[in-house]
Parts: sequence; structure tokens; C-alpha cells
Amino acid sequence: MKPIVVIPARMNSSRLPGKPLADIHGEPMIRHVLRRGLEADVGPVLVAAGDPEIANALALAGGNVILTDPNLASGSDRSHAALSSFDLDGNYDVIVNLQGDMPTISPSLLRKAISVLDDPQIDIVTLATPISDPAEAERTAVVKVAMEPAAENSSTGRAIYFSRWPIPYGARNLLHHIGLYVYRRNALDKFVAAQPSQLERLEKLEQLRALVLGLIIGVAVVDTHPLGVDTPEDLDEARRLLAPSAAAIS
Repeated sequence: MKPIVVIPARMNSSRLPGKPLADIHGEPMIRHVLRRGLEADVGPVLVAAGDPEIANALALAGGNVILTDPNLASGSDRSHAALSSFDLDGNYDVIVNLQGDMPTISPSLLRKAISVLDDPQIDIVTLATPISDPAEAERTAVVKVAMEPAAENSSTGRAIYFSRWPIPYGARNLLHHIGLYVYRRNALDKFVAAQPSQLERLEKLEQLRALVLGLIIGVAVVDTHPLGVDTPEDLDEARRLLAPSAAAIS
């Protein structure tokens, strides 16, 4: 496999406008995400920027930047467009779609997700973490995944369905979906070429399009849920988590 990390980012966010450039200890958030991608050390890192301000903020930060149409519907569409411009010869066959609002994600999670593609039947990989708070299970903002384990007590398996409702019924432990995706390149091509499915429109979850298309989504269950920055409160938490240590300050 020859992976590439692609980070889609755009300025237009309804809950936190301009969040790729939100300051976190003197640097825009998108630089922190870029750093996480580089630290994973799985391949080159490409930022799919929907706005020139994002490209300008990364001018001296390393990595590669491709400007994409700001009107593209999703991060997967943005990643596909950037990759099509950056890699005309199709050298990279695995695309790690790392959202541009995950500045605290552990690089090890990217490596973990890629490893699931050792199973040749898997087309796409995503992550999930157990839900311990019953209130979290009831929140519609928390996406749940019903996974069929590869074996009894296995931490990997295949996604059967995603929903904003608590699924599957009767499960002792529900799984909170983490919005990181690793695509085989032909699966990403197939995904972005298809129209949104009826289930996708109902649940407002694009990963359901992949299931409707018959693509197999592998799931790796991990211990922690990386923070996604969607609100001012999330931004404050990211600043806390990324605060320099006292040793580093001294």
C-alpha cells in the first residue's frame, strides 16, 4: 500500500466560521492538524483547501496544498478533487481522509486505521470508541455505528449501519463513530461519483452512501475519541489539551 494523508478544510462553518484559522497557542488550527498528519509518518500530507486564506496560512508549514472548489459538498469530495490534481499518475492507492478540525488526534490512530486494510475485502476503514455515558448515547450529534466483530471480543469488524439513534438495540456497549476515513482509491472514486442515497439524506451521514453502494467499511475500535472542533467550547478544550507543558515552557 502507498498511503497519502489528505486534510480537507474550508472556512465556511455554520457553528464556528473560519475555524481552520482559529488560533491555538499562536498557530492556526490547520497547522496543528497538518502536524498530526506528518507525525503519523505514513506518507505525504496534502491539504485540500477550500479557501486561499488556508493555503496562505500553510505557506511556511510544510506539506502540500491544493485549492479546491469551496462549493464541494463534503470533505471526501474535497479530498478526491485535491488528490486528482496532485497525483495525476495514481501513485497513491490509500487515502487517509483526516478532517481539518481534529487538532488533537493521535497519529497512532491513523496508523491503526490503515492497518485494517490488510484485509483485502475491506474498501474503507473508520474508527469507533465505546460509549460510557448513557446521555452520550441519546445525543443525536453523536453518531453510533453497529459493527459485526471479526471474531468474538475482537476490536475490529465490519460496519453494518450508522445512525444518530442508539444502535444496535440491546447492545451492552454502544460505539461512538469517529469521523476518520481511510479509502482504497477505487472506493473513493466510486463513492464521490455516486449521488447521495436516501438513507444518507435521512440520517445526514455520508458514510451510508458507501454501504448502499455495497462498499465494505471496516471498523477499528480504539480507546479514545479525538476532539472534533465544532463550537467555541470545543476550541477552548483544544487549547487546553494542546497547552505547552510546564517543562516545555521553562
